[in-house]
Amino acid sequence: MATIARPTTTAALDLGTLEYRFDRRGGSTVVMFHGGHMHAGLALGEETFVDAGYSVLVPSRPGYGRTPLSTGTTTSGFADVVRSLCDHLGITRVAAVVGISAGGRTAVATAARHPDFVERVILQSAVGPLPWPDKRTRLAARLAFGPATERLTWSAVRAIMRTAPDIGLRMLFGDLTALPARQVMTALSAEERTMLIELFSRMRSGHGFRNDLAADREGVDDVTQPTLVIAGRNDGSVPFAHAERLASTIKYGCLIESNADSHFIWLGHDWPAISDKICDFLAA
Repeated sequence: MATIARPTTTAALDLGTLEYRFDRRGGSTVVMFHGGHMHAGLALGEETFVDAGYSVLVPSRPGYGRTPLSTGTTTSGFADVVRSLCDHLGITRVAAVVGISAGGRTAVATAARHPDFVERVILQSAVGPLPWPDKRTRLAARLAFGPATERLTWSAVRAIMRTAPDIGLRMLFGDLTALPARQVMTALSAEERTMLIELFSRMRSGHGFRNDLAADREGVDDVTQPTLVIAGRNDGSVPFAHAERLASTIKYGCLIESNADSHFIWLGHDWPAISDKICDFLAA
């Protein structure tokens, strides 16, 4: 895997300042909404679209990277900001919006608010219209990623990834898998392990993750586009019930179950087959 760190830029729109990355390739564009602790400068799970020749547009959601919390703030508000960004870039229609983890709600809102603009929806390990996270995780998140602690938390993560990466990976996978963390780590290839160390070393929460905890759960009933929902039962971050609810609630929703060991479905042995199904879905 190539390095996940990529250069970004910002746009000063009427609706606010927005950080984004636009990897322009073909005529069709896919918009990706990454999950918690991620910003536009981190590339994750994009290879399927890149290899298929799609241009990939990745905005930093409110509070992440260089997108201030005041830009959009809510999922529906940010959906309008992203539509404005696309107009700014000359994108008149997108092949799909892709929502990953906590970014799933933004993808749903964008599809619901702009049905003539979004052709399809792809949700990967996505948070759905169920309460999320659980009370224990929510409390821990507020403590670890509060205004006074967020920078210290990620400084500690970077330090442990630099000095004791095995311990750091086991610690972080404890929240990402329903399986024993040591078992999941054993299955990782050297390349995957290197990628995860870099990813965790570059993550930041800013004000974004606290904003995610308060995100609304509206819009699912209003999605009319064909929707592919991909998730696994071993996900320790977003319960599989979210995927089931999304697939059953969205009118044209289809659920694909991943056999991945964790929240990171791209590391599952069945990902190449799932990737092929994504390409078929986009080409249909």
